[in-house]
Amino acid sequence: MASHIVGYPRMGPKRELKFALESFWDGKSSAEDLKKVAADLRASIWKQMSDAGIKYIPCNTFSYYDQVLDATSMLGAVPPRYGWNGGEIGFDTYFSMARGNASVPAMEMTKWFDTNYHFIVPELGPDVKFSYASHKAVDEFKEAKALGVNTVPVLIGPVSYLLLSKPAKGVEKSFSLLSLLPKILPIYKEVVADLKAAGASWIQFDEPTLVSDLEAHQLQAFTEAYSELESSVSGLNVLVETYFADVPAEAYKTLTALKGITAFGFDFIRGTKTLDLIKSGFPSNKHLFAGVVDGRNIWANDLAASLSTLQNLEGIVGKDNLVVSTSCSLLHTAVDLVNETKLDAEIKSWLAFAAQKIFEVNALAKALSGQKDEDFFSANGQALASRKSSPRVTNEAVQKAAAALKGSDHRRGTNVSARLDAQQKKLNLPILPTTTIGSFPQTVELRRVRREYKANKISEEEYVKEIKEEIRKVVELQEELDIDVLVHGEPERNDMVEYFGEQLSGFAFTVNGWVQSYGSRCVKPPIIYGDVSRPKPMTVFWLSAAQSMTKRPMKGMLTGPVTILNWSFVRNDQPRSGTCYQIALAIKVEVEDLEKAGINVVQIDEAALREGLPLRKSEQGNYLKWAVHSFRITNVGVQDTTQIHTHMCYSNFNDIIHSIIDMDADVITIENSRSDEKLLSVFREGVKYGAGIGPGVYDIHSPRIPPTEEIADRINKMLAVLEKNILWVNPDCGLKTRKYNEVKAALTNMVQATKQIRNQLASAK
Repeated sequence: MASHIVGYPRMGPKRELKFALESFWDGKSSAEDLKKVAADLRASIWKQMSDAGIKYIPCNTFSYYDQVLDATSMLGAVPPRYGWNGGEIGFDTYFSMARGNASVPAMEMTKWFDTNYHFIVPELGPDVKFSYASHKAVDEFKEAKALGVNTVPVLIGPVSYLLLSKPAKGVEKSFSLLSLLPKILPIYKEVVADLKAAGASWIQFDEPTLVSDLEAHQLQAFTEAYSELESSVSGLNVLVETYFADVPAEAYKTLTALKGITAFGFDFIRGTKTLDLIKSGFPSNKHLFAGVVDGRNIWANDLAASLSTLQNLEGIVGKDNLVVSTSCSLLHTAVDLVNETKLDAEIKSWLAFAAQKIFEVNALAKALSGQKDEDFFSANGQALASRKSSPRVTNEAVQKAAAALKGSDHRRGTNVSARLDAQQKKLNLPILPTTTIGSFPQTVELRRVRREYKANKISEEEYVKEIKEEIRKVVELQEELDIDVLVHGEPERNDMVEYFGEQLSGFAFTVNGWVQSYGSRCVKPPIIYGDVSRPKPMTVFWLSAAQSMTKRPMKGMLTGPVTILNWSFVRNDQPRSGTCYQIALAIKVEVEDLEKAGINVVQIDEAALREGLPLRKSEQGNYLKWAVHSFRITNVGVQDTTQIHTHMCYSNFNDIIHSIIDMDADVITIENSRSDEKLLSVFREGVKYGAGIGPGVYDIHSPRIPPTEEIADRINKMLAVLEKNILWVNPDCGLKTRKYNEVKAALTNMVQATKQIRNQLASAK
């Protein structure tokens, strides 16, 4: 029985690629140095899978930034502003598209389906001149082959690539991106021909958009694309891979009828309904790649249950046609449990990271072929039983409190307009108030202080002194810049979700459980293994200290329950809504303690609200109901004069704008500039928004400093669709990834632009 891995983490077990990328970007190492680190990581990954007995090993899933950007490079679809003149795309152009440069902004970045991974959105139009401009897929296949490893090259499928794209600036929004299919298929044919010539016997096309609610003409595009590719892939085995949800019945029918396709891959973790479609009919003599090992969570697989599923599938498709696989790429999970030397032994026994999932896949494949490892299966069963019966998982009081929430609405007693009036009387803010989103640069020195404190190399007294001094610098800088509502800069936090999880019960933490979010940015998701509560205040000490340093309003900075949920590895033994309600109750107590401590503005970030939205429309209403309810729970008990902010970023929010309004926050700050002001279109189309709102005026993920005139122009565009008395001015997101010289210059221009517009508004009276 064969085994397959959809994809694998790129950063390395100790984030080797992250540090190599940042060293290269900072000019401290060469392109050759970066390529050497990348090649060593790829070789290690391929060897690991080969040694574990995996038959179908992926290649071209490694990326220096993002696999969709790799596809854009392969197709030569470089926006004109980057000045690319043809030829093989190098690092300069590639990273300019991803990060921007001194003269031009980056391309839009958004979430990859319902994950916390981000991709660079292709900008396309009728005038794009596609060309075969990156040979990365072929080069990496040859690289693996030279190491004695036969791999399966992975490409973003042509239809999904177009469906994930957007019309470039200046192109009509109604432009049909699928009309470009005849222009990109010749490039795909060239790539396939090169892979064939290099000796590839299999090729994998990832078409994850097939799990979405597609219209008939979109499904027809798959039929047309693969009919056109049929002669080119002749002689190759072709796998079309789907993941993240059930494949709808019409999409299943289209997919399994595609010409020239050898195998179909399905996610049976988040797509259990697809099993019913397979039972009702699967094409004869085709391979089924069964994704029974979870690629998005870190819990050990229930091997007995998975084996039963596989045996049922074997009876439908035949023994020789079934391949055991992961549900999706392992990119979304941590790398290797072996590196977790400090994790509680009992909890560790319940887990499986990417390296362990490889062995789970292979163990299932062997068991299916009659070579079951009884000891491996027995240990797995014992671990599952331990988790189910452990007293540390359940807190009856928490369960009871969360269950009691379900029948309530939890809304503040006064409408937002009256609350804003009360808050203005207390805060006395100018028109177009300025603020930032929360974090300030995380310097090397600051990271050293936190690291030494965790290692007990400095005392708590020394640590508090250092952090307070950093807060003082951030406060003084904001006062110097004349920002209206201040933040403390979050110097005590390495990661917003990790910070709160460390102080909540029911969470566990890793040392090296890093997961790529975008580019070199990695996060270390907490593990929610049990019921959640707040044993003691989490931020009151630091925020009180910060407020004592200024007379201006200081924002309390919290992460919302939905974002903590969506940015964690969540327990899979109860509904996600139940866990979210538990977190909401914990945050509610913290909000009320901040209010008692004299913090009059509290920001409860829900950056990941949209991210958790189910991919199928039929499931979205229920999610939004409990997610929005969870947010309202956190602040239902505060006074009218306490201003509640929330923040969202890097997702398409237009389709859930009414749910955002229903959150009933006093002010929302939301990413806007990197997505080319897509957010504003919803207000142009007539949506009325009465609360405070701060669409971001510049992209913080680029080192580029936005000119004052550019920011002023953005503010004027906002004023064309939003009332001046509700508009706030702020960056797109937090500033932790930037350097202080960049932050100071950009915020100086932001404040200057705001003052210019205020003067214009005053003179127009």
